[in-house]
Amino acid sequence: MEPFIAIVGPTAVGKSKLAFQLAYTFDGEIVSADSRQVYRYMDIGTAKPSPELRAIVPHHVIDIVDPDQPLNLAFYQQLACEAIDDIQRRGKLAILVGGSGLYAWSVIEGWQIPNVPPQAETRRQLEQQAAKEGPIALYRQLQRAAPLTASRIDPHNIRRLIRALEIARAGVPHSELGQKKPPPFPILVIGLTTTREELYKMIDSRVDEMINYGLVAETQSLVEKGYGFDLPAMSGLGYKQIGLYLQGKIDLPAAIQRIKFETHRFARHQYAWFRLRDKRISWFDTEEVIERLVLAHQNL
Repeated sequence: MEPFIAIVGPTAVGKSKLAFQLAYTFDGEIVSADSRQVYRYMDIGTAKPSPELRAIVPHHVIDIVDPDQPLNLAFYQQLACEAIDDIQRRGKLAILVGGSGLYAWSVIEGWQIPNVPPQAETRRQLEQQAAKEGPIALYRQLQRAAPLTASRIDPHNIRRLIRALEIARAGVPHSELGQKKPPPFPILVIGLTTTREELYKMIDSRVDEMINYGLVAETQSLVEKGYGFDLPAMSGLGYKQIGLYLQGKIDLPAAIQRIKFETHRFARHQYAWFRLRDKRISWFDTEEVIERLVLAHQNL
């Protein structure tokens, strides 16, 4: 089987740019590991690759569902693995890229994910509890029910906490959780990183670009299409804060500052998924030359 490359790291660090360069150089195709780029109509706020770039290098697992349609980890993993298999069968290089640790590691490590459908009543109860007691109450429940899963989830990410508790309450045996079946081919995991100060500058610059490119208009267009801010898709970074502005709850400068602050926090949490001491990841600073990455690929 052909080897496959995964590019991971915090948001805005340059993963997509590097993936495009490698795909263009080595006749590859890109598979997204981004939990937001799966949604249609959400382009600017998810930093989705432009149609022009996608015409040059094919991208997969992007624009899969509408913002009001559910997409769970098992379905994402299936789509990503099918895309990788198809790319390899055509003799091309598959490149997985994204900052969603849950999505990326599910493919890299071959997680055996329980097929538990959404439970409407369970979700309603947990959402009500989170509204009254805060997300930490759900996190403590998850720590008791599935401590390993809890250690991998942001304690403030209500949507993922509810999904994890949903699986735990479905009675899936602990022996079935955490099982892995890695893909039967070589994998090079490349991590991009930089100093915290530089990363924050990169994030802030990207947020400013999103505003200039029309994030406010894009969010307004989503609302006009009937997608409310109560949807999980609309709770993502950028859309949530611009939603507060559109609802008259804060002004635009405050919304922009909130996006930057929350993205800084999100980037810090991403390092819990992609640890600098993880020996499976070949880490590179964003300032390092691409020739080192080319050499690493040739040594697979």
